[in-house]
Amino acid sequence: MTSSKDISRLRRNYSLKELSKSSADDNPFQQFYKWMDEAINASIVEPNAMAVATVSKEGFPSVRTVLLKGFDENGFVFFTNYNSKKAKEIDACPNVSLLFFWKELERQVRVQGIAEKTSRHESEVYFNSRPFESRIGAWASEQSSVIAGREVLEQKYSEIYDLYKNDEVPLPDFWGGYRIIPSYFEFWQGRESRLHDRIAYLKTGLSWEKIRLQP
Repeated sequence: MTSSKDISRLRRNYSLKELSKSSADDNPFQQFYKWMDEAINASIVEPNAMAVATVSKEGFPSVRTVLLKGFDENGFVFFTNYNSKKAKEIDACPNVSLLFFWKELERQVRVQGIAEKTSRHESEVYFNSRPFESRIGAWASEQSSVIAGREVLEQKYSEIYDLYKNDEVPLPDFWGGYRIIPSYFEFWQGRESRLHDRIAYLKTGLSWEKIRLQP
């Protein structure tokens, strides 16, 4: 296989900002709030996009991008089909890693923690806030299962659309949220000469220990 470009030579120098142990907030949630606000204000497309890494019961890792739909000091929340591959892997092993990458700010944030399902009420509140078409889509898709062709999905979508077009769309029993309860944060700021800033937070009891890591 050949390529018109040698990707080993693709590189850029990072020099926009810096991050020190003293400038980083003592509370990792507050530090995340600050960086998320800056990502939103920088008009980054979907700054709440995050990679979610899970592992199967056989020990094989999987990663995919989902959208963060809520966060506070209780954890990071996203929603999915409970019959999906990611949900089955979380059921088998609740250890999850998240990654936010904001290339425009030369930043990334890693979060490690334990996943637990949100309450049905919380899932229902969010589900009902979604556009009508998205709620129908949740019913139509048997996420991660094999399908013969797109026309099968579109036919099922059309049938469910007709079923609920004049009514409220109920929350499916197989759909809801997960909350990732963090035990580790790492904030990465790109710097010149690949001497990047890395500030990590380790959960120790009820408090957080802030440390600096080598790049």
